[in-house]
Amino acid sequence: MFSKAFVAVVLSLASLANSHYTFPQLLVGGAATGDWVNVRQTDNFQSNGPITDVSSPNFRCYNAAGSPSSSTARVAAGSKIGFKANQAVYHQSVTNIYMAKAPGNVSTWDGSGQVWFRVYEVPAVTNGGSSISFPAMNADKVEFNLPSTLPAGQYLVRVENIAVHGASTFGGAQFYISCGQIEVTGGGSGNPGPLVSIPGVYTGREPGIMLNIYYPIPATYTMPGPTLWRG
Repeated sequence: MFSKAFVAVVLSLASLANSHYTFPQLLVGGAATGDWVNVRQTDNFQSNGPITDVSSPNFRCYNAAGSPSSSTARVAAGSKIGFKANQAVYHQSVTNIYMAKAPGNVSTWDGSGQVWFRVYEVPAVTNGGSSISFPAMNADKVEFNLPSTLPAGQYLVRVENIAVHGASTFGGAQFYISCGQIEVTGGGSGNPGPLVSIPGVYTGREPGIMLNIYYPIPATYTMPGPTLWRG
């Protein structure tokens, strides 16, 4: 028979996995395209575990192990896309969406270099120190409209959910990351920016990444990352 200690460990690990999540599905016009169809399969597709090292090469798309190839979804500039999680986001967290235009075929591109721009965010909500709330928490998807002036071409789209429930010390924030592949049609003549490298965009000590959300309650919250490009 199994010991009580062994059973407790198994239950603890199961609980930990259940409190974590991935973003395996791309949403196009509100419809999910299937697990890891248009999203690169992440290294945590079974464990659901986060990344905590913002300097890791795996911080970009969390697929350094070499996942199977994903297909590329065709979407029109100005249309709604997003990501669906494999379960509701469990932690107090905020969400960023980054994009990067591939120089050619996005399916064979690693997204390296100063090529990423930020297009959408779901920040925390504060009111001067009385309370802090997290609209990203308990949601199972994040959606946004592509800027209508986004140039046509193939892109990586990167969802970055930052769980800050344990972020009071360096390395305590948890990042849940996926990269989807899209081909934008009917694009405009916009000039996305500012452009950043991933990894490299964060040090891990930004006030929106390293903070205590419990006491004293933050009076304000600053989203990490470059200025949003809205087209």
